[in-house]
Amino acid sequence: MKLIVGLGNPGKEYEKTRHNVGFMILDSFLSSVDWQKKFDGLYQIQIIHGEKVLFLKPMTYMNLSGNSVVKAMKYYDIEIQDVLVLQDDMDLAIGHYKLKKDSSAGGHNGIQSIITSLGTNAFSRLKVGISRDRNGNTVDYVLGKFSKEELLGLKSNFVMFEKVIDCFISNGIEKTMNQYN
Repeated sequence: MKLIVGLGNPGKEYEKTRHNVGFMILDSFLSSVDWQKKFDGLYQIQIIHGEKVLFLKPMTYMNLSGNSVVKAMKYYDIEIQDVLVLQDDMDLAIGHYKLKKDSSAGGHNGIQSIITSLGTNAFSRLKVGISRDRNGNTVDYVLGKFSKEELLGLKSNFVMFEKVIDCFISNGIEKTMNQYN
């Protein structure tokens, strides 16, 4: 079983904010599904290419995302190599992406929460660029909404992100990194 985690913050006020890229990608990948509540989050189980996949949107707010991830992993006995986390990354230009494994949190509180809760950084990540506001407050920036132009640029890459997720489900992280990094 695979676990695909989209990071974000719950609530209307956070919709379409930079920090909610993970939620946005999952919503695009699983368009018009009825999310269920469990694991301090919203989840959906699908069979994709014969593989059972748990999609999870933690509802714990970003800084406590690890609590939700650990609950889901324990419940379904999911191995660390079968986890892919979709996160925003300020060091990448909007819409650009990078696949990583075994890396640090890099200042991302949601990733740090997952690392702390799991006791390891050995899970895989799809880092999606949101760029950086060099002059402003980081918290205000990541919790700010995308401009229309930024949102169009980001959404034009959703098909690519969906291919990355699909490849991870079928082939795991090594093959996915080789194909898409």
